[in-house]
Amino acid sequence: MRTDVLRELLDGRWATLRRDSLDLLGKLEPAGELSREEHRAWVLEQMRTLAEGGYPAIGFPAEHGGRDDIGGSVVAFEALGYGDLSLMVKAGVQWGLFGGAVQALGTEEHHARYLPAIMSMELPGCFAMTETGHGSDVQHLRTTATYDVEAGEFVVHTPDPAARKDYIGNAARDGRVAVVFAQLVTRGQQHGVHALLVPIRDESGAPTPGVRIEDCGPKAGLNGVDNGRLTFDNVRVPREALLNRYGDVAPDGTYSSPVEGTGRRFFTMLGTLVRGRISVAGGAGSATKKALAIAIGYGSQRRQFTRPDTGEEVVVLDYLAHQRRLLPALATSYALHFAQEELVSALHDGGDDRHQRELESRAAGLKAVATWHATHTIQTCREACGGAGYLSENLLAGLKADTDVFTTFEGDNTVLLQLVAKGLLTSYRDHVGDLDPWGMARFVADQAVSVVIERTAARAIIDRLVRGSSDALLDRGWQVRQFEDRERHILEGLARRLRKASKQDAFDVFNAAQDHVLHAARAHVDRVVLEAFVAAVDRCPDPEVSALLDRVCDLYALSTIEGDRAWFLEHGRLSPARSKAVSQAVNQLCRQLRPHAPTLVDAFGIPEGWLAAPVLS
Repeated sequence: MRTDVLRELLDGRWATLRRDSLDLLGKLEPAGELSREEHRAWVLEQMRTLAEGGYPAIGFPAEHGGRDDIGGSVVAFEALGYGDLSLMVKAGVQWGLFGGAVQALGTEEHHARYLPAIMSMELPGCFAMTETGHGSDVQHLRTTATYDVEAGEFVVHTPDPAARKDYIGNAARDGRVAVVFAQLVTRGQQHGVHALLVPIRDESGAPTPGVRIEDCGPKAGLNGVDNGRLTFDNVRVPREALLNRYGDVAPDGTYSSPVEGTGRRFFTMLGTLVRGRISVAGGAGSATKKALAIAIGYGSQRRQFTRPDTGEEVVVLDYLAHQRRLLPALATSYALHFAQEELVSALHDGGDDRHQRELESRAAGLKAVATWHATHTIQTCREACGGAGYLSENLLAGLKADTDVFTTFEGDNTVLLQLVAKGLLTSYRDHVGDLDPWGMARFVADQAVSVVIERTAARAIIDRLVRGSSDALLDRGWQVRQFEDRERHILEGLARRLRKASKQDAFDVFNAAQDHVLHAARAHVDRVVLEAFVAAVDRCPDPEVSALLDRVCDLYALSTIEGDRAWFLEHGRLSPARSKAVSQAVNQLCRQLRPHAPTLVDAFGIPEGWLAAPVLS
């Protein structure tokens, strides 16, 4: 098997940049066992090394020393996921969130003044959005930025303890300026959440007047990141501190914006920051691949119990139960990798408003699924390595601790899946009006719901597969039909439930249907991921590698169906006998793929220095 061909396919559109980023990562020395303060100091030093190596320039504008490669910046971030995750997260805070906010929400004056210093680490900064009382509900943050006309300044204030900025990366130790999200008030009128640049430390490192900084203290993981809490007591900043691309205040206090409506303006502003959510999904994917590389490497050499016919001890990965733990997870990681690649390309290429909405929805869904997959798979890998997996030196314990928070930062996963479902319902509503009985009947009768199942880059391939499909379990067209049919049916049922809501009971109806909402979103993401995998197999130039990926794709599809077979059974899509056949097929695929498992993880190209676990020696 040609591992190089497989790796080239995985490296994808940004292959050269991905490999350059891995080479740069390979030059960094792992931190080892450090105290919290030592770890923070080590991470800061590595940040400077990354800056010197040109890492942060990738995604910033060329006119300010960058390379104008938005997609490449996400790919480079993913590469850091194979190394120390505190370094990855701190890099994401500095250049993705802090620098990204200045780039996306500021104007040319902000770019010229701040971006070079942000890239070089001359200006370490923070992204101060989350509040103690408002994490997911950003639209109702309580921090205020009130414009003082006479002074020509904004007064940034924390009105109560619940409005304290919380869990802010770079705040406790290194940050000097924060992008603070606050309710903008001018001439007595509130204009919604806007972002301002607020100095939090002076040149000596002391808090600036009116700014209170607290350390969040030890965390379950990521202790190389200095998370802190920020409170503002009538802190004054100049009018120019407002990042005013989407909302500006004139010297006389007059507010103006190119985007009408507080709500639309808010979502437009947040939409520009979608890169952070996409980056988290990619970083989680890298950490998961690293865990699988360790567990599969260990399982390929560890022996337990003897075969009665030979008297030899059995390699652990030869046990079907062990294959069942690791290989479907490996197949899912491949599927998510290709879906992530499509998402990064969509971000990089840009598009109209509709494209942006689809991008935001897909980013929310993939972030949720990828980070939940990371949490589950890394735990499974730890268990698959037994007691050895519990030792810090074998890296899995650290991966588990460091990735646990991924399911809640850059958007709580449950909330994100609700956003995905709402987007699907909006698309549904656009085709059936207000979902009245006549509109619904016409919609279903005409099979127009298929317009909701908007296919990805694999559209032509999928259409061909579905048209020519049989009912064989390993027929790709049959698999795609199951995914599409599940998504369509769940969405139709959800629309019917929500159609009954009135203005008086809308919240209660939606709240009662939340399990249905989450299922609809998950079914949608699963289908999008499968289509991305299908497209990747189709573009593989090597027949042998393509055949291997076909089996990996089969394993992803059938293990996903098996995982939700209660739905398929309850809704008559699988008979009991066929449900058993799905499980038997998963078993058979695990056995077929077992000899290829080391090749599949080797193709990730993880630098050897970051796989220095004694359990692999």
